[in-house]
Amino acid sequence: MKTIDELLAEGVTGKRVFVRADLNVPLSGTTITDDGRIRAVQPTVEKLAAAGARVIVASHLGRPKGAPDPAFSLAPAAARLGELLGTDVAFATDTVGESARATVAALTDGKVAVIENLRFNPGETSKDDAERGAFADRLAELADVYVGDGFGAVHRKHASVYDLPARLPHAAGDLIATEVGVLKKLTENVERPYAVVLGGSKVSDKLGVIDHLLERADRILIGGGMAYTFLKAQGHEVGGSLLQEDQIPTVLEYLKRAEEKGVEFVLPVDVVVSERFPDLGTKAPTEHRTVPADAIPAGFMGLDNGPETNKLYASKLADAATVFWNGPMGVFEHPDYAEGTRAVAQALVDSSGFSVVGGGDSAAAVRILGFDENAFGHISTGGGASLEYLEGKTLPGLAALED
Repeated sequence: MKTIDELLAEGVTGKRVFVRADLNVPLSGTTITDDGRIRAVQPTVEKLAAAGARVIVASHLGRPKGAPDPAFSLAPAAARLGELLGTDVAFATDTVGESARATVAALTDGKVAVIENLRFNPGETSKDDAERGAFADRLAELADVYVGDGFGAVHRKHASVYDLPARLPHAAGDLIATEVGVLKKLTENVERPYAVVLGGSKVSDKLGVIDHLLERADRILIGGGMAYTFLKAQGHEVGGSLLQEDQIPTVLEYLKRAEEKGVEFVLPVDVVVSERFPDLGTKAPTEHRTVPADAIPAGFMGLDNGPETNKLYASKLADAATVFWNGPMGVFEHPDYAEGTRAVAQALVDSSGFSVVGGGDSAAAVRILGFDENAFGHISTGGGASLEYLEGKTLPGLAALED
């Protein structure tokens, strides 16, 4: 795929360049709680603006169901992008309507605009090729060139990700080039030992990547809500912990395959439990205790890895040459249940190997817990995209950028 540097060498002065970014940031009202994804696309926008392009930044935010919804407006993201760039960023209050056309028409060389949430138009996410294509046609009228730099969306067959590049000269932004380069280190000629840490709430979300990694990884460490399905599959009672009983047969198959292939499968040996899920708003202290992972009392739910598990996981990561981590070990948003996630992050910081934090909640956790992002080899901006890449799937947004 063409790089942004190759695009700049051809000249973009005066051209309208449509940058498909991923500004899908978490919001508390209109306050951005983690601006990592905005900062990730900043270098691409700065390059284009410095070269005299008229930059149109577009993205989705949340799931507004194909209609305008003030709760999902990109206005806060546009304001934050302007702060990071140190310049005024214009904002269009629609996607392809009068405001978008007028905002783009008013751009001068080196200036930047953000158009409203693409998912306010049903054509963005439509499964109907014609409807999606019609929206892409209208987006294409706004621009002369397309730059794909929203890695967090490249696994979606959406109009701005998949259909629009076919209608305009296109190139990959710096963020996508970096993300793909990192993921290749996890799939091609991987330095070993190769350890993978998977967490999060549902084991069903990670089945594909576990299946693929059983052929590639040396160790797979499981935590978070998904661990309890594995523990149940081993015959342990899990109390009121999150459980997907319908996935137990698949989990048993994976455990058997891991043993046959010599892949070390590591599960919690102790967990922090409580009778109630914590209040994440007030973060009020909760009654909790640590119990063996095979002795969770009835009526209690597992909410984090325990201290012995934290030590075990750190030891399994200490000598790894390559580590991929996706998914928190517990309810890290509450201080009573953050230590498991903190321990994994610290183990990656302490490791001399190449570490990749696979986006989503994991990326948010390292920031919320106060870790220096530069202490990790790479923090991805796309959890779902990273997982699908590691599953070996073809990602529509990447395929669309190929010449």
